[in-house]
Amino acid sequence: MESETERGAQTNLPRRVLIADDHALIRDGFRRMLDYEKDFEVIGEASDGREAVELCRRLEPDLVLMDVRMPEMDGLEATRAIKANQPEVSVLVITTYENADYLLGAIKAGAAGYVLKDASSERLVNSMRRVLAGEWPLNQELGVRLIRRLASEGPQASAPPWAAESGAKAAPPLLEDFTPREVEVLGLLLRGKTNEEIAKSLSISRATAKVHVRHIIAKLGVSDRTQAVVRALELGLAPYPKKTGP
Repeated sequence: MESETERGAQTNLPRRVLIADDHALIRDGFRRMLDYEKDFEVIGEASDGREAVELCRRLEPDLVLMDVRMPEMDGLEATRAIKANQPEVSVLVITTYENADYLLGAIKAGAAGYVLKDASSERLVNSMRRVLAGEWPLNQELGVRLIRRLASEGPQASAPPWAAESGAKAAPPLLEDFTPREVEVLGLLLRGKTNEEIAKSLSISRATAKVHVRHIIAKLGVSDRTQAVVRALELGLAPYPKKTGP
């Protein structure tokens, strides 16, 4: 399943966004911000996690902006439920604190990354576009730190935590399911490399690098680059290189 849905990849229609936050003023602020962006359409607002899960099921957004602290069901639990029912939907967590432990929990729940509540409109929109284009939405340094933390835990169960709720029976992919080039690209993803850096390292075009990343995301059955890395580490598909040098 690709990070770019057929709707966005094949047409000029705006990407569909659901906003989940228990504060009406914050939801209104995000909506007003996105009203100026022609490539996004806010299709719904949820005031708690349970409503977010239900609206997501009904409205089928491409991306959810998910607050964490909400009544009824918090944002992480809602993220796990959404990813279990609709793994193709990307989730960006809205948070007040840039804490690695906290963000690791969000990523394990199925989130593609995070957006700080005090982020500028430019940074928010850029993060959203990067997720939907299969790029890193995270600060690269922090992203690499999170990958190292995940790698240190070693291979986990055959499915990510959020997938257990879906009851999916599909067999996990094997390394043999990937082409030699995709294995190379996967190794670079595990180093936190961007598409541009992957292209430079392999002497290929950025567009070709993006296609390889998209194929990896599809084969791993996830919605975005972040979850592709999480899934690959959980399955032990590629060893994460030890840190070298200073």
